[in-house]
Amino acid sequence: MTTASWEHFPHDADMGIRGFGRNVEEAFEQAALAMTAVITDPAQVEPRQKVSIACTAPDPEFLLVDWLNALIYEMATQGLLFSRFKVHIEGERLTATAWGEPVDRAKHQPAVEVKGATLTALEVGQDDSSRWRAQCIVDV
Repeated sequence: MTTASWEHFPHDADMGIRGFGRNVEEAFEQAALAMTAVITDPAQVEPRQKVSIACTAPDPEFLLVDWLNALIYEMATQGLLFSRFKVHIEGERLTATAWGEPVDRAKHQPAVEVKGATLTALEVGQDDSSRWRAQCIVDV
């Protein structure tokens, strides 16, 4: 079975993020890590502070957008970057914990600010090898 991973994909002036995993939760965790990597190197972000997040949506695609936008809200209002995630999805409800630290401009050297997850290129599903993929475009 393929291990969890993430990647970026190009999209005009914005950025595509994609997470892969053995299950939908792992794919969501990796998509969040890909979003952090748009801003800074996730390896530079220490998981020192814990934030709990909960959201609901009628399907996995909208749940991905809500999850990422909840993280963006926490980053913006608390001045945090995240590098570790634990997601649990049951039906239409996602509960998660994100770990990170306050932004340190000298240490993290943030490249851009992610303003929001969009419905563009939004997709959550399994590929031919049963690996889960969660992707969308984020507005930078």
